[in-house]
Amino acid sequence: MHNNNLTSPILSFRPGILLICPFIIFWSYGASGEDNIQFNTDILDAADRNNIDMTQFSHRGYIMPGEYTMSLRVNKQEIPEQHITFYPPDNDPKGSSACITAQMVAQLALTRQAQKALTWWHNGKCMTPESLPGTTLRGDLGTMSLYVNIPQAYLEYASENWEPPSRWDNGIPGVIFDYNLNMQNRQQQGSASSRSLSGNGTVGANLGAWRFRADWQARVNHSTQRQVPQEAWRWSRYYFYRALPAFRAKLELGENYLNSDIFDAFRFSGVSLRSDDAMLPPDLRGYAPEVTGIARTNARVVISQQGRILEETQVAAGPFRIQDINDAVTGELDVRVEEQDGTTQTFTVQTANIPYLTRPGTVRYKLAAGRPTDFRHHAEGPVLGTGEFSWGVSNGWSLYGGAVGGENYQALATGIGRDLLILGALSFDVTQSRARTPWQAETLNGRSYRLSYSKNFDRYDSQITFAGYRFAERNYLGINDFIEAWQRGEPVYSSKEMYTVSLSKRFTKLSLAAYLNYSRQTYWDRPQSNRYDLSLSRYIDIGHFKDVSLSLAAYRYNYNHVKDEGMYISASLPFANGGSLSYSGTITRGENRHQVTYFGRINDNDSYQIDSGVANGNKYTASAFYTHKGDYAEVNTSVSYQQGSYASLNLGVRGGMTATAKGAALHGNGNPGSTRMLVDTDGVAGIPIHGAGINTHSNDFGKAAIADLGSYYRNRVDIDLNQIPDNAEAETSVVQATLTEGAIGYRRFNVIEGSKAIAQIRLPDGSAPPFGASVLNQKKQEVGIINDDGSAYLSGVNPGDEMTVNWSDSQCVISFPTRLAQASLNKLMLPCRRVIRP
Repeated sequence: MHNNNLTSPILSFRPGILLICPFIIFWSYGASGEDNIQFNTDILDAADRNNIDMTQFSHRGYIMPGEYTMSLRVNKQEIPEQHITFYPPDNDPKGSSACITAQMVAQLALTRQAQKALTWWHNGKCMTPESLPGTTLRGDLGTMSLYVNIPQAYLEYASENWEPPSRWDNGIPGVIFDYNLNMQNRQQQGSASSRSLSGNGTVGANLGAWRFRADWQARVNHSTQRQVPQEAWRWSRYYFYRALPAFRAKLELGENYLNSDIFDAFRFSGVSLRSDDAMLPPDLRGYAPEVTGIARTNARVVISQQGRILEETQVAAGPFRIQDINDAVTGELDVRVEEQDGTTQTFTVQTANIPYLTRPGTVRYKLAAGRPTDFRHHAEGPVLGTGEFSWGVSNGWSLYGGAVGGENYQALATGIGRDLLILGALSFDVTQSRARTPWQAETLNGRSYRLSYSKNFDRYDSQITFAGYRFAERNYLGINDFIEAWQRGEPVYSSKEMYTVSLSKRFTKLSLAAYLNYSRQTYWDRPQSNRYDLSLSRYIDIGHFKDVSLSLAAYRYNYNHVKDEGMYISASLPFANGGSLSYSGTITRGENRHQVTYFGRINDNDSYQIDSGVANGNKYTASAFYTHKGDYAEVNTSVSYQQGSYASLNLGVRGGMTATAKGAALHGNGNPGSTRMLVDTDGVAGIPIHGAGINTHSNDFGKAAIADLGSYYRNRVDIDLNQIPDNAEAETSVVQATLTEGAIGYRRFNVIEGSKAIAQIRLPDGSAPPFGASVLNQKKQEVGIINDDGSAYLSGVNPGDEMTVNWSDSQCVISFPTRLAQASLNKLMLPCRRVIRP
C-alpha cells in the first residue's frame, strides 16, 4: 500500500496496535478458550492510564451491538452479503454475538441430521453455535465479514470448485444486452466494392430464478453492383427458463431446441423439463462440441443450427478450433467460413454424444412437448411430445430409452450402456419409427441402430473422445426428416450410415501431439458427404532456440457436391514477452499461399499479428490482425491486401451491458445471455478486477461486470493489489460465487478510498478519546484506532467526510475540512462532537 509520503507505514500505521498486540497475543494464549480477557494496563506506555478503553479487545471478535452488512464466509467459502445483527448474549450484557437467522442457516448447506440438532436463542431467532460442537463465529469489521467455521461432518458434499444447491445463488434482478458485431469492407480489383455488417446477440431480463431471453441476428450487404442493399433482421428465438435445484433439472418455456441424446434435434415452441448435467460436480459433466478448420485468409466463421447463429467470430489465417459452444447444443451444425477474398467454405459438423452412461442409482430424464417451428416462428408440423430417460442400474450398467409421439409420427428407442473399465465405455441402442406424411397414404416403418464408444488410454497418453456408427433402414424417418417431409409435401433424402471418430494422442518422448476428427454420412437417395481434420504439432530445440513449434494441419471434405482439401504447415520461433516469428504455408485446391508472420503481445489485453507473403506463386499479400480486450468490449480488427485482387478491412466488436438496481456496467467478451457477475467496489473507480481469465476495471460509478462465468461452479473474482490506485485500499480482495445458469451475481468489495492522515482528536472538554477507541467511516469500516493522547493514523480520508470514534458506552463524530492539502495530512487537529449512546 501507499502512504502518500507520510512517515513509514510499517511504523506509523495504527501506532497503538504496536503496543496492544503483544498483550492481545499473550492473553489470547493464556485465556485458551475464555471469551473474557483481562489486560494489565499499567504496563502500557500511555500518558493517561485512566483513559484507556479495551472493550473491543476484551472479548474475542467483539463487535458493538447493532446491524452490519457483512459477507458470510463458511469454512473460507463466501456467501453473498447479509444484514447481520449483533446482540448482547443473555449471560454477558457487555458482550456481543452475531445472530445467524433461519434464512442464513438455509445457506450453510447443513445435513438433515445437523439441522435437527440446532437450538436457538434470542427468542428463537438466532442459531446457537454450540448446538453443533466445534462451530465458531467471528466477526471482522476490517473485512466486513462474519467467519463461520463448521466441522465438515455437519455439511453436505462439496468439492474444490462445486457447492451443494443450498448455496447456489440466483443473483439479482436486472436486464442484459449482449452483442457480437462484424463489419467488412472489401475493394475488388477495378471499381467493384462491397460492404457488409452482421451481428447477433441476446437481450434478456432476470427476476428471481426466472430468465427471459430473446436472441437476435442481423445482416446488411451492400455492393456497387447492386442498387438496393440486402437487409435482414430477425428475432430468432424467445424463451423463458429457470433452474429447479431440488430436481437437478431445468424448466424451459417458449421456442427451444430439443436437447436429446437419442433423437434428432429439432426446433419447437412449447415446454421442456430436463435433468441438467451442469448441476453435477464438474468431473461428472458432459461433452461439449467443437468445430475445427483452416482459414486461408483472415476470415469470419459463422456456426449455425437450423438458421440460428450460435457463434460468429473472426479468426486469423491458419487452423482454427472453436471450443466454446454451449454443451447443450446437439445435432448437426452448419459451418460457413467467409474469406476476405470473397470465397466461402461451407460444411457440417455432427455433435457427438459420448456413450450414454449414468451413475448407479441415478435417473436422468428429458421431457418436452410442443409444435415444430422454423426460425421465422412459423409452425412446421403437428404437435409432438417426447421423453427419454437413463437409469444407472449398477456400477457398470445403464439402461436408457425414449419415445416421441404425435399425429402421424411415433418413435420408440431403447438402449444399454456398459462401463468396460480399462477398455472404455460402450453403448448401443435401437430406434423404431412409424410415420405417415400428407403426400403418402402408406405408413413407413423403419429402424435405426447406433453404437458409441469412448476411452481414455492414460497409459499411452491418448484418448478416443468419441467413436460412433449409425445405420438407418430406408423407411426409417428421423424427426427432422418427418418435419421436412411434412412441410415440403414430398419425400426427403433420408440418411443411411454415419461414422464419427475423434481421437488424440500425445507422444511424450517425441514431444509430438496428434489429433484426428473424421465423419462420414451416406444417404439412400443422394451422394455421401464426409470430412476429416488432422493436426500434428511438435516442440523441438534448435541450437540456442528453445521450444520451436512445428505443426501440420490438413482437411478434406465433400459436402453438397462440393469437394475441397487443403494443408497448412508452420514453424514458429518464440520470443520474449509472448512474441513469435513464424513461417506458414497453405495449400488448397487452386491456391498456394506462403507467408511470414510476427505475433506480438503488448500487454495482457492487447496483441497483434503481421503477415507478409505470396499467393498463387506471384501475387504479393500482406495483412495485419489486432486484438484488444478492453474493459467495455473486445475488439478485433484486421486489414488484408492481395496484389491485383482485393483490399479488405474488417472490424469485430463483442461485448454487452448489464444493468440492475445495484448499478450497471459495460463489459467485454462473453457468450450471449450467459452467467455474469456485477462487482461493486464501494463506488471507487479504476479498481483492477480479475476473474475467469478476464481483466477489467471498475467504471466511474465503482461497478464492473465479469461476463461468461461458469454456472453451478464456484467462481472467484479478485482485485489485483499490485495495480490498485494510490488513493485506494482494499479491505477485501477476493469474492466467490456459485451462480445458477444465466444469473446476474452481485458481490461487493470493501474498498476504502482516500488519503492517509495523522490526526489529533479532541473532545469538547479538551480531553482525548480513550486509548484503544475505534474510528469508523460512514460505511462502518474501521479506519483507525486511537493512540496515546488522542492521536490516530487514519485511512480513507476525504474532504468534508465524517467519521465516528467509538468506545465502551459512547461515541463522537469528527468532521474533516472541505479542503485538505497534502502538507496538512500529518498534522490534522480534529474536534469531536460527543454523542452518548442510548
